[in-house]
Formats: sequence, structure tokens, C-alpha cells
Amino acid sequence: MAKTELLYGLHSIEAVLKNHPERVLELFIQQEREDQRIEQLCQLAHNFGLVAQRLQAKRLDHLLAQEYSGPLNHQGVVARCRLQPVLSDDELASYLSTLTHPPFLLLLDSVSDPQNLGACLRVADGAGVDAVITTKDKAVGLTPVVRRVASGAAESMPFFQVTNLVRTLRGLQETGVFVVGAALEAQACSIYKVNLQGPLAIVMGAEGKGLRRLVKEAADQLIYLPMLGSVQSLNVATASGICLYEALRQRQL
Repeated sequence: MAKTELLYGLHSIEAVLKNHPERVLELFIQQEREDQRIEQLCQLAHNFGLVAQRLQAKRLDHLLAQEYSGPLNHQGVVARCRLQPVLSDDELASYLSTLTHPPFLLLLDSVSDPQNLGACLRVADGAGVDAVITTKDKAVGLTPVVRRVASGAAESMPFFQVTNLVRTLRGLQETGVFVVGAALEAQACSIYKVNLQGPLAIVMGAEGKGLRRLVKEAADQLIYLPMLGSVQSLNVATASGICLYEALRQRQL
């Protein structure tokens, strides 16, 4: 039998129904919930031949407790889904060849915090990024917490996990992609002084450690965010948002 996972939360399940309805096997709705959001979700499921099962809140809690540890805020909706396939190095080049515009990519170097990855996916989706690429090792994947924080972006944003990030960067550069890495180095330029308009990959480092040495050396240009207060750095998700939206601003000129 194919492996399955439980998704929870209104945004996550609405997104999977809209983007990948074939993955949804069962839909469970809290018996006590009767509101417009739930009605819309049930109608969306019905459009794809799914009939929601009504369960008491404690039954939904029990379902999630069997699979995950700790209390989870399911918002009255849980779905059993086929596992989302992980896209790999081999599929990345094929995906990029389908784009009809200069690629706009976010690469994450060994980001291990699920809250941060979820927030990065969400801001990448908002900024119009074509794909988020991360490492297979020492990095978090698409966990339920990631999906919950991403508020649906995990189901709509192409997500790749690669074996060797430096090799991936070299491959992107060979196709004309300009690679910028965020790092506090002497040779780094302010993000506001770098041209981010063409084929672009922005590389952000892990929490605390930043970019690894070989990743920094592989970048075409290192960038930094001007910090005018007492703190020296920002959370990776916050920094990603600033960088991506500066790139978006320039690309819309």
C-alpha cells in the first residue's frame, strides 16, 4: 500500500485540493464546525468526488496524535493524502526548461528549522519565485509543520531537494543564471546596489551558521542587508523576504 500522510489546517488542505486533488484520499471535518470556510472546503472536495467525513474534535486530535507528537491546531480539518513526491536534481533541469521567462529561484543552504522553511516557502510564493531548492542532508523537508506555516505555499511552490548544492549552482550558472549569496563578507555588496533583474538565484544560509564556505565561493556575487540597529543579522525567513522582494521590485521596473 502506498505511504500516506496526514495534513491539517484550512490553508494547507485547501491548497492541496486546488493544486493536487489526486493526492487526497480522505477528508475529515470537525462535526461541530458549520461555517463558510468549511462549506467552501467541502464543496471543493465534492467537485473532485470526495465526501467529507464528520468527526468530533477529539477524534481529529486522536488521528493526528497517532502520527505526530504534541498538540496540533488542525482548525477542524484533517486530510489523509498520498505522500508528495520529492523533486530531485534530475528533475530540476527539466522543470527550468519549461519556463518561458528568466528563472527566479530561492536556494536554501541546510535550513533545518521547519518554521523557517515554511515561512520561506510562503514569502517565495508571494514574491513570484519559480522554485525553492534546498539540500537533502542537514535540512528539513516538507513536514506537516512546514506545510502549516507555509499556509498553502508548500502545495503550490515547486520544491526541490538536491544532493550537492555547489554542483547545482554550477549547473545554473552554465545556463546563464546569476547566483547571489547572502553573507557578511568584506567583498559583499549591499543588496540595493546589485542588479537582480535577469535569470537569478538567491542563496540564503542556515540559521546561525550562514552559507558554507564552498557555497559562498561558488556565488557570482555576495550580498548583505544593511543593518542600522544593534542586531547583526536577521532570521533566514525574514532576510529571504527582504531579498526576494527587492529582486521583485527591480524585475518590475
